[in-house]
Amino acid sequence: MEEFQHKFSRLEKLIGKEKINILKNTSVLILGVGGVGGYVVESLARSGIGTLILVDFDIIDITNINRQIIALDSTIGLKKVDVLEKRIKDINENCQVIKVDKFIDKNNINELFKYKFDYLVDACDSVPTKEQVIIECLKRNINFISSMGTGNKFDPSKLEICDIRKTYNDPLAKIIRKFVKDNKINKKVTVLSSTELPVKLHDKTPGSTSFVPPSAGLLIASYIVRKIIEK
Repeated sequence: MEEFQHKFSRLEKLIGKEKINILKNTSVLILGVGGVGGYVVESLARSGIGTLILVDFDIIDITNINRQIIALDSTIGLKKVDVLEKRIKDINENCQVIKVDKFIDKNNINELFKYKFDYLVDACDSVPTKEQVIIECLKRNINFISSMGTGNKFDPSKLEICDIRKTYNDPLAKIIRKFVKDNKINKKVTVLSSTELPVKLHDKTPGSTSFVPPSAGLLIASYIVRKIIEK
């Protein structure tokens, strides 16, 4: 207990011991632990979050090195959830880490809700999965935030957290906006999006930087921590 308090003493100066204990007893599920999600996990682990549920089926690829915190020459070919679990434990050994090494879609999304968590972060790449997450979280009254596109973006200062209906210049957000409208969803759908016009490429694979996806992840982590301690 004393070691835990010492590790997070600088954060305690800002929010107080009582709220540190609230974070310690909080659980967050992160769906997708790549460029954005990996930095969400990193920041939440360094904020003393007590339980982190990591959901990702992917392995680390050499092309991940420019933007993913767990991607190193020494980790190429390893499972993302395994590498991230080891990193979390090296930050805070008392953090409970639950790994879900699966690709989540509409056929198995209910598996996520077998776990008890206070917040869900959607940082996955699959549009159908994102849409299903919105439906399920709203239906179950679960707090969530969904990351929109960070590919082909160059300016992290253009990132913002808002309702999906207020997004623009984001091709992924445009698809989700249409989904929300078509399904007559009236509740707020909180997302992380960029107002920057994406760089046009003649390639289906998006370009990326070392600073936009990580900044998105840190903004999401900040949002979650602030929402939790506000309660």
